[in-house]
Amino acid sequence: MDAGTVGLALGAGMLAALNPCGFVLLPAYLSLFVLDGQERTRRVAALRALRATAALTLGFAVVFAVFGLAVAPVAASAQAYLPWFTVALGLVVAAAGVWVLFGGKLPALRLGRFGRGDRPITASWFSMTVFGMSYAVASLTCTIAPFLAVVVAAFRSGSIGAGVVLFLAYALGMGIVVGAAALAIALARDGLIRRMRGAGSWLPRVGGAVLVIAGAYVAWYGAWELRVLSGSAAGDVIVDGAAAVQQWLVAQAEFLGVAGLAVVLALLVVFAVVPWRRRAAQRAGVAARSDAAGDPDTSEASGSRADELR
Repeated sequence: MDAGTVGLALGAGMLAALNPCGFVLLPAYLSLFVLDGQERTRRVAALRALRATAALTLGFAVVFAVFGLAVAPVAASAQAYLPWFTVALGLVVAAAGVWVLFGGKLPALRLGRFGRGDRPITASWFSMTVFGMSYAVASLTCTIAPFLAVVVAAFRSGSIGAGVVLFLAYALGMGIVVGAAALAIALARDGLIRRMRGAGSWLPRVGGAVLVIAGAYVAWYGAWELRVLSGSAAGDVIVDGAAAVQQWLVAQAEFLGVAGLAVVLALLVVFAVVPWRRRAAQRAGVAARSDAAGDPDTSEASGSRADELR
């Protein structure tokens, strides 16, 4: 197995995140970071974005592994039912968006020790993994052929080690695209909340509108696929328009390449972590000087530093 094959798997995974069938689920996923409405430091926002991305990528990879290795022999019959799932998923996402758009809130999850503390769904490994699995199922029609050709072919040729490496490269390519986008949105939202006092009132509604548009398109695309399977579909203005957007996104991703996106992701992580460490060091210096001077506000400074570190 040469480096070119690994690069091909990385590229296929990267483009899988922007596939024509499910690419609008990426902004739906990103809008979840707008909907949570919780105050948090830049570091916490970055960590949660990366954690949710890892969970989503895991869900995506699991579905492709199961479908590619176990279901591929009967893929033709299985794919006939996938558009029905796409329609149902789109309607669920759109309904959630309508609920948020009119002032509702997505249900918080009871997480943490003994179930205490409400957390947004982006804080739940399980919920984001399920979202990744839904994303993958909706994307199978468009992406399963490259996956079978690049990854599964290696397993079936008897090279299990090569198959594992290519599978991991495929998942990594997908995760780099999603992670860079999620981290950028999480950090941008954090900045907007700090700079615009009224942002908390309208940002969730923007996220709800994104969910409505994404869900409606996914449902429409699934219905269009059903018409194609029945032989009654011709060109569709909505699908063709979305395809133009998707192709533009693919062109940008190809221009950056896996290395370029990885650099963007690394820079975003640095942007999230370095200022936090600088502020923590500054507060530690203030606390040390207060201790030396016998300042009565020492405990307050120390408490602020502890809050910052959390």
